[in-house]
Amino acid sequence: MVNCCGLVTVKNEPVPLKSIAVEVSVQGHVATVSSTLQYENQEESPLEAIFVFPLPGEAAVCRFSAKIGQTEVVAEVQEKQKAREQYDDLLSSGQQAFLLEESDESPDVFKLSVGSLPPGEKASVSLDYVTELAVQADDGLRLCLPAVLNPRYQPQGSDRGSGGSALVSSVPAGSVPYSLSLSAHVSSPHPICRIESNCSLDPLNYLNTEKTQATVSLAAGHQFDRDVELLLYYQDTHQPTAIVEAAQTSAKPGSLMGDPVVMLSLYPEFPNDVMSSMTSLGEILFVVDRSGSMSCPMHNGSVAQDRIGSARDTLLLLLKSLPMGCYFNIIGFGSRYESFFPKSVEYSQKTMDEALQKVKAMRADLGGTEILQPLKHIYSQPCLPDQPRQLFLFTDGEVGNTKEVLDLVKANAGSHRCFSFGIGEGASSALISGVAKQGGGHSQFITGQDRMQPKVMQSLRFALQPAVVDISVKWNVPKGVSVTPLSPPIRVLFQGQRALLYAQLTGKSSGDTEGSVTVKYNLAEQPVENQLSFSLKPAEDTGLTIHRLGARTLIRSLEMEERQGDGKKKGVQEKVVELSVQSGVSSVFTAFIAVHKVDGEAVQGPMLLRQVPTPSVSVSVKQQRRSFLKTSMSRRTVYGAAMNMSMPKKMSFNVQADMGPLGLRSKFSKMSKLHSEDLDCPATSSNPVKDTLLQLISLQKASGSWVLEAALAEVLGKTEEEVAKPKPAPVDQEVWATVLALVWLYGFKMEAQEEWQFLALKAVSWIQAQKAASVSECVQAGNTLLGCQVQKDTLGL
Repeated sequence: MVNCCGLVTVKNEPVPLKSIAVEVSVQGHVATVSSTLQYENQEESPLEAIFVFPLPGEAAVCRFSAKIGQTEVVAEVQEKQKAREQYDDLLSSGQQAFLLEESDESPDVFKLSVGSLPPGEKASVSLDYVTELAVQADDGLRLCLPAVLNPRYQPQGSDRGSGGSALVSSVPAGSVPYSLSLSAHVSSPHPICRIESNCSLDPLNYLNTEKTQATVSLAAGHQFDRDVELLLYYQDTHQPTAIVEAAQTSAKPGSLMGDPVVMLSLYPEFPNDVMSSMTSLGEILFVVDRSGSMSCPMHNGSVAQDRIGSARDTLLLLLKSLPMGCYFNIIGFGSRYESFFPKSVEYSQKTMDEALQKVKAMRADLGGTEILQPLKHIYSQPCLPDQPRQLFLFTDGEVGNTKEVLDLVKANAGSHRCFSFGIGEGASSALISGVAKQGGGHSQFITGQDRMQPKVMQSLRFALQPAVVDISVKWNVPKGVSVTPLSPPIRVLFQGQRALLYAQLTGKSSGDTEGSVTVKYNLAEQPVENQLSFSLKPAEDTGLTIHRLGARTLIRSLEMEERQGDGKKKGVQEKVVELSVQSGVSSVFTAFIAVHKVDGEAVQGPMLLRQVPTPSVSVSVKQQRRSFLKTSMSRRTVYGAAMNMSMPKKMSFNVQADMGPLGLRSKFSKMSKLHSEDLDCPATSSNPVKDTLLQLISLQKASGSWVLEAALAEVLGKTEEEVAKPKPAPVDQEVWATVLALVWLYGFKMEAQEEWQFLALKAVSWIQAQKAASVSECVQAGNTLLGCQVQKDTLGL
């Protein structure tokens, strides 16, 4: 059993990771991240250190090297089983080796084994990956260095995912025995307006007068107790762009690396007349995680709401914002799942009230995280005629069968669209982004002190947009040049959202150096066409970033094809291995191995296994008691234990991992069953401040109107008498109350307009349907009463 500080060595000293340095290079919409880890073996025996850590789900690991003394060895990519066997053999014979592999079950989990470090020896390990930057609701580009990997719930009867599930331990934040430094160089075709972070940054340093190049660093003394997020804001973010990257000079022409690759960032602009009419049709299913971990706080601040509480508030807002005429249901899931209604019901005052009563009683009390079963249940239900089905999935993303979930979502993408929300730090980016990508929807991450509501409302806006159908992409290139798409076909487009496309350009043009791409689609039965021209001349050195992201995109598509073909489709795995080895990009079927050939004698003595400890935000004493680790065994036994540890059927354990090459705090587990009591979280504030906006929203009727009552007067900061008195005589009380609510929203809550825009639209439609007289007089009287200056036109009346 380990003590309350997590894993220590036999001498009660910390494990030998000493420091982590991260360098980030951003070029427009993509980033290369380089991490260097410094190790030191302070023990009297040879040592193997093992890390399980998270990376962004869309990342492509493209370089791995190790330096011992003055000698650097660069890893090569090999077929995974071959690499594991070579690593095992090398360590058994006393050689030094390093192995980096992707989890079999989730592409955002990696395991790093640092093998056979002699006593007193120092080593540094470097890891590079490339990734796309996600566009946020406010047009910022988000780069996240994950510090957290939450426990991955392994469904009952499942014995998968050993590729990433080595045992690792955790220590409380602040006790981690290594430091983190981070610096970023940002380059953009458009001026850089600002860079924000959830962590303290040194001031932004512009490198040129155009402000298209800048550097920024994490402030010294950073405690790595949360994900590090950088939000980059450029001028004209929504301008379509194309980058052509030159071939790798050493690669064979005709191969992926031997030809130029183009990356297109497309921003479709939809006609205004179509976008002004939101659809009122649809069956909207809210699928909400109610596992034990949802009782954890949203962030580490002093008045943090718990995750399930934030989900309740968000469901209130969503239920009030739904259009009349749609259908809905709410499904909560954990180890089992529960639906509010046996099947979807039509949205009305009665069904909304009934759902809201159940939302109020919703708790994080359904045990572990089984996403697959509720999804199977939903997909087995027949769709309603002329009511497109849309899923909103809310989870803190702790599952061990990510790929099974993604395969199921993709298989049903023809009839269902999925929008996904990762709640709290450590939500699996592979799961959250993957569900949206395969389900033709949009993903959002709610971390730090983010409010969930504006992000969810942006997705609701997307869900209620008219569907884009019959999407086609046509490449127009000069004679002698051919285009091979690396990205799967575009299946979904949203107003204001980016679509990235990668393609390989083979051959040469005799003269013309211009190409273009045309995207055609139908929107609300109207044909729309967007075109982007680009130069075939390669950009200046981009470090093969575009090639690697293109290779990663193709590898992920092939991996899914191989899984969905149940191995029947011959040659897909071989193609992935060949592409992975050629491009140097990680895949589920390959691993990086670096071998340090030691001169003279082999490393002597029994091997010790050390799981690197990392900070934990909310490790309970109960969890610490369950931590399990063997600290000293022979090399052969250790490897088998780390890779194939099996536990008694009835025993559940939650061994906490915590930190990877990015200063990564992870809590990795393999468990047969996790009950809600397995996750004890710090108590959240029992008396949260009343949110007047949510109070007002809770009073709105399903039709969009408000009633003149004491509760409304309280939100407006008046007595019931003060509110009733200035009502123009001929006006109905309900119309007056609804106008007052609108004036208050526009007068005092404009900063939260994204959250209440649908409520306001419903309210305006309701007022117009009443054909009420004296609406102008109402607005004027409402302004006088509330001390506002809101114009009637502003309200849409």
